[in-house]
Amino acid sequence: MILFFLSLLAGVLTVLAPCTISLLPVIVGGSVSGGNSFKRALAVTLSLGVSVIAFTLLLKVSSSLISIPPQFWQIVSGGIIFVLGLTMLFPALWDSLSIVGSINRSSNKLLATGYKKQSLVGDILVGAALGPVFSSCSPTYFLILATVLPRSLSEGVLYLLAYTVGLCGALLIVAVASQKILQRFGVASNPKGWLKRTVGIVFLLLGVAIIFGYDKKLELAVANNFFDVTKIEQRFFLTQPSVSLRPSPPNPETTTGVQTNVSAASSTSNSTMPVAVGQGASILSRAKAAMYPRAPEITKPSGYVNTNGQPITISEFKGKKVVLIDFWTYSCINCQRTLPYLKAWYDKYHDQGLEIISIHTPEFGFEKVQSNVETAVKGFGLKYPVVLDNDYGTWGAFSNQFWPRKYLIDLDGFIVYDHAGEGSYDVTEKAIQKALAERATILGTKIDVTSTVTPKDVVIPDMGKVGSPEIYFGSNRNEHLGNGQAGVVGTQTLSFPDSTSRNVLYFSGSWTFSPEFAESTANAKIRYRFLARDVYLVASSHMGASLRVRIDGKPVGSSAGADISSDGTMQVKENKLYKVIHLPDYSEHTLDIEIQSGTLDAYTFTFG
Repeated sequence: MILFFLSLLAGVLTVLAPCTISLLPVIVGGSVSGGNSFKRALAVTLSLGVSVIAFTLLLKVSSSLISIPPQFWQIVSGGIIFVLGLTMLFPALWDSLSIVGSINRSSNKLLATGYKKQSLVGDILVGAALGPVFSSCSPTYFLILATVLPRSLSEGVLYLLAYTVGLCGALLIVAVASQKILQRFGVASNPKGWLKRTVGIVFLLLGVAIIFGYDKKLELAVANNFFDVTKIEQRFFLTQPSVSLRPSPPNPETTTGVQTNVSAASSTSNSTMPVAVGQGASILSRAKAAMYPRAPEITKPSGYVNTNGQPITISEFKGKKVVLIDFWTYSCINCQRTLPYLKAWYDKYHDQGLEIISIHTPEFGFEKVQSNVETAVKGFGLKYPVVLDNDYGTWGAFSNQFWPRKYLIDLDGFIVYDHAGEGSYDVTEKAIQKALAERATILGTKIDVTSTVTPKDVVIPDMGKVGSPEIYFGSNRNEHLGNGQAGVVGTQTLSFPDSTSRNVLYFSGSWTFSPEFAESTANAKIRYRFLARDVYLVASSHMGASLRVRIDGKPVGSSAGADISSDGTMQVKENKLYKVIHLPDYSEHTLDIEIQSGTLDAYTFTFG
């Protein structure tokens, strides 16, 4: 019965959870927008409670029997809230909905009339629409969904009912108290006034947030920066042996460090969690299965760097460390700009339980060569393991589509956070800290999460001011070629036109186009008008190439990038990204590059 009382308490505590706090304006607004009424508040909260129970059972059935993903219900819930917001802002829209079905015309008319009169129908819709949103508010909820319901329907429904009673009771108190406050200030008396329209706007915004999953990001931000009530529930689990689904572990107080006596735990479970994890952690691990995807394994690796030649897997860290997966490729400037943060996180958190595994998925052929990757890794000063993903095996296993992209895998092997592209470093680090804090609680270790890292000499570009896209030279993607035949493999002899346009690539001389790059020799030229602060060129050369770089027809001078000498020449020897131009601000200029000697293979221009 301990889980019964924990479920009841969890329902009450859920009112303070970040996901609920973001919904309180809707819950309160739905109960007061038409006036001060205890019945309205009761209708909203009770219908929400019924919706939570119905959605839980429906989710379990739909996910296990007919393969309807939980995201479907997320879209349905957000859509209902969005439509209700529209009707609050534009009441006439509700009337127009009655023409949709001729069979139900009378019924719709009655529904519209009732809602416009602030009947209970609208309140019930508000509460019912919020049921699916509570799918991430409480570990107890997920315990019921993932472990108890499959084992015993009657027991699961009992615990679910206890959770719902606690939740609805607390929400009812909040709604009624809010009514009293709003009545005192006289802002809820006019059903067509500013309050109702404000609530309508909140409904619209929240509906969009739920549909696209932004409510989860708000929840994470609140939990990381203010208060995470789920930690209270976790502590209950970690101190209640009678709710365990696995054998009792040794006394955590007598365990030093990270105890990994897996054999004792695996005698009754396939889990590789260490004995020191504890019984409550086992419950939370099972509950997470309904909330987060499991991390796939590294697939078809082509080689390893920084591992002494030994293979590395994600599963070997399960139950031991938090793992941050970083998809990148070494000639990608967007990836390079994230490296200072990765290095700083590794230096700070590696000894506290973080492992970074770099998945190097190449964009160009030269990035498949292990010696090139090793040179780049050494040059960037990376200490963590790097896995070559030349066949895109791990890329495909994660269904990834971006460079760079980071996936955070917790102690139980679940992907609890991911971020595509640059930026949001503070959010990513907070997610790392949260996962490490959970690990420390479970394993009985200590961790310092009192501050965030700030790498030195990191310049974050304002991509909103960059007016030039990435430009590819090879025939596979050279659609921005301005004075030649795009998409054609072979040699073309070209000359610059009298005038040029921005973001169009021009050549002069004889150029041979391959799928990935364009190649030429001495006296050939490249011209490109760009809007940016920084210009980068991905290039290579078999025997080396010497280039002359000009900007607006003049020597580059102080605008030279890090890879250009003071006289405006650039030596291409390695297969990598070269820093060509660095301006004091974002502005438009014309860039000219002339091959003075050697053979140049040009792949891309990128900008920052």
